[in-house]
Amino acid sequence: MAGNKEKSKPEYKVEDKKQNYEQYVKEMTPTHNLWLQMLKAFITGGIICVIGQGILNLATNVLELDKETAGSVCSLCLILLSIILTGFNIYPRIVKWGGAGALVPITGFANSVAAPAIEFKKEGWVFGVGCKIFTIAGPVILYGIFSSWVLGLVYWIWKTFMGG
Repeated sequence: MAGNKEKSKPEYKVEDKKQNYEQYVKEMTPTHNLWLQMLKAFITGGIICVIGQGILNLATNVLELDKETAGSVCSLCLILLSIILTGFNIYPRIVKWGGAGALVPITGFANSVAAPAIEFKKEGWVFGVGCKIFTIAGPVILYGIFSSWVLGLVYWIWKTFMGG
């Protein structure tokens, strides 16, 4: 009897399964307009840069800070603004619309540090915020520091032994 039940099941060929799977993937995969996404990223990144330039102009012209200090103030203000917008769940919507235009600047990095901390706050300050704050940004920080160390070492060796 068990043998009869097995024979009554429809037998699918590998090709049929593959074709069905490909059709399923095609139906489920969202389609994106590349040119529209690039335009949105350009607009979003441009707006962030205009805000940054406004802060820089304000710091140099109104507050009369030197260029280096004004640049630091601008970076800090953009980071603060990004973290505040992340806290109010506004920056993730900006990222969803603007894509890389919102993720690439310093504001995107601040968002990537703040978002896990906010998400895991309910687990407590030590095991939630303290452990999860660098979930996304940790590898960026690690490899940034490591690559700068390696390049600094290569530069030092070049200067020391090549006489440059």
